[in-house]
Amino acid sequence: MSGKRPFSATVFKNRALRARIWRLDVDVEPPQAQTFLAAIPGQFMEVRLSDLSLPRGTEIPEDLRDAARRQIILRRPFSPCDIRKTTKGARLGVLYQIRGPGTLRMSTLGAGDPLSLIGPLGNGFDVPADLRRALLVTGGMGAPPIEYLAEYLKTRRPDVDVRAFAGAKGLEELPYEVRFDNEKGAILDEFRRLNVESCIATDDGSVGFHGFVTDCLHHWLERNSPGEGRCIVYACGPERMLAATATVAQAWGLECQVSMERMMACGIGLCQSCVVPVRGDGGTAVNKLCCKDGPVFDSKDVIFE
Repeated sequence: MSGKRPFSATVFKNRALRARIWRLDVDVEPPQAQTFLAAIPGQFMEVRLSDLSLPRGTEIPEDLRDAARRQIILRRPFSPCDIRKTTKGARLGVLYQIRGPGTLRMSTLGAGDPLSLIGPLGNGFDVPADLRRALLVTGGMGAPPIEYLAEYLKTRRPDVDVRAFAGAKGLEELPYEVRFDNEKGAILDEFRRLNVESCIATDDGSVGFHGFVTDCLHHWLERNSPGEGRCIVYACGPERMLAATATVAQAWGLECQVSMERMMACGIGLCQSCVVPVRGDGGTAVNKLCCKDGPVFDSKDVIFE
């Protein structure tokens, strides 16, 4: 299900989780609200940022002052981390990191501001009826679709055992609300609220497992094994991480679905700018579009760069 026409949403809240990691919540009214409430985790939306203002000069990070002057023409893709029903429609949660002129402008949004959206777009994660265990793997800002998938599974498929593995360069790069427990150590609040056990991995060892999140997943599988029944690995993050996740899944004989990251300029397959090479019939390379054929693919089909 998708909506390809622009519509206006209203900002409910916009706040910083970390120095450059923010969460934006927007309210959507009918009929678009019903479309989003039926959306599948992994689908995305295109957001218009060209008409937003820059922060005051003193609030612009020094390393972004030159980039901030660039004109924004194209919309930016974001996958919701949360979709909830409200009395007036639906509320969408968006995680974003301030990296350039577009996300810099997003940080100026305040409650009541209008925001132009298109979506939901693309294809989301497949959750088969016989799924018994889901291993969710995120790297950096690949968190949003995985976070929403965790909520989706816990509310609609309580029969599925869900485990989450979240990786980042360090604590300040984790796009979550982190709390510290004397017994359990660092806990990700977003997964705790869903009663989903989570494992944290950081490259610098500042919190959780010291190393890559894919190594953390591998070590967990060595200690626990996939268990009985159908087990699928779901992943989103940098392409190198996705390739490593696919390798771990293959080593354990597990299915793996990956949400690919590309600059999806139009979101509906017109601009052809988001090519993902996949294996076609006979193993020959075929180009698919991330926005139209994805962004979720079977990891066995993807030819990772």
